[in-house]
Amino acid sequence: MTASEATPVPFTAPAPDPMDAPAYRWGILGAGGIARKLADAVTNHTASSVVAVAAASSQERAQAFADEMDVPTAYGTYEELVADPDVDIVYVATTHNNHHEPALLAINAGKHVLVEKSFTQNSAQAQLIVDAARDKGVFVMEAMWARHLPHMYAVREVIARGDIGEVVSVAADHGQMLTHVERMVRPELAGGALLDLGIYPVAFAHDILGVPEHITAKGRLRETGVDGQVSMVFEYPGKNAQASLTTTMEARTPVVAHVAGAKGRIELADMFYAPTVMTVTPLDGTPWTFDGTVENGFQYEAAECARRVAAGDTESEIHTLDQSLELMRILDEIRAQVGVIYPGE
Repeated sequence: MTASEATPVPFTAPAPDPMDAPAYRWGILGAGGIARKLADAVTNHTASSVVAVAAASSQERAQAFADEMDVPTAYGTYEELVADPDVDIVYVATTHNNHHEPALLAINAGKHVLVEKSFTQNSAQAQLIVDAARDKGVFVMEAMWARHLPHMYAVREVIARGDIGEVVSVAADHGQMLTHVERMVRPELAGGALLDLGIYPVAFAHDILGVPEHITAKGRLRETGVDGQVSMVFEYPGKNAQASLTTTMEARTPVVAHVAGAKGRIELADMFYAPTVMTVTPLDGTPWTFDGTVENGFQYEAAECARRVAAGDTESEIHTLDQSLELMRILDEIRAQVGVIYPGE
């Protein structure tokens, strides 16, 4: 991960090296693909380790994960894992509909917690987590990994130092062909494009421009009632800026993003929310690039957890609990306009 020789000004606050973060012992609730990615990141790209995994569906599934990822202990219930004194930080890697209950279980057991995005199914569930975390005084953060990646540190610094001038336009899209994935089409699992894929464009705009003053959303529902695709326009009259965002689970889109300002623009290459390349094109001047590609990428959010826990912090300034609440309220409003209602809401 290096800036190209064409970079005109060195970065003063690059993403910290994950290997420099203090070592902690992680436990994982859930044994799916996202859990494997976090386990690999912690084990191979930080000084920390994964010491336990739990799968509520069966002890056998947890053991299979443990064998595959070289995790010492497998549990058949979440309660057993959060009671394990050898676990310092718990990663919640369950489906969207059930982030809050495992997170609350871990918080009430006194564990520090990283909750996979989207933080919860809705803002009411998010508020429960935030209130519990603040009451118990433990560290809790949403696993919005993009905010911790090297290229996003670079994006924020380029904007802050005025390289592209006042931000006028933000655009991002995220589309993947996922109609064959069962959880994506099941409303009882909070399926649909928005919470799984659209969260990234929404979070990107929120990172750059904050909370929109007005949201316009249009979407199309699938036969099960989940959103197949959604288009959104966010307005920020006080900032003279707009964001144009799209998501779909019915096609593979370019998955790119840009931030345009009065003096130039920033473009993020394919899979903009994952480790990628940033190109800055001044209105007058020579374009230059920053290569933020790294292996995996989840290690940056894991390392942020470790640094904050070591410092005695209960939140990360990079992605605060209030920001997670803001994102969930934005998603609630989008779902309301599109007409997505999950069971029990």
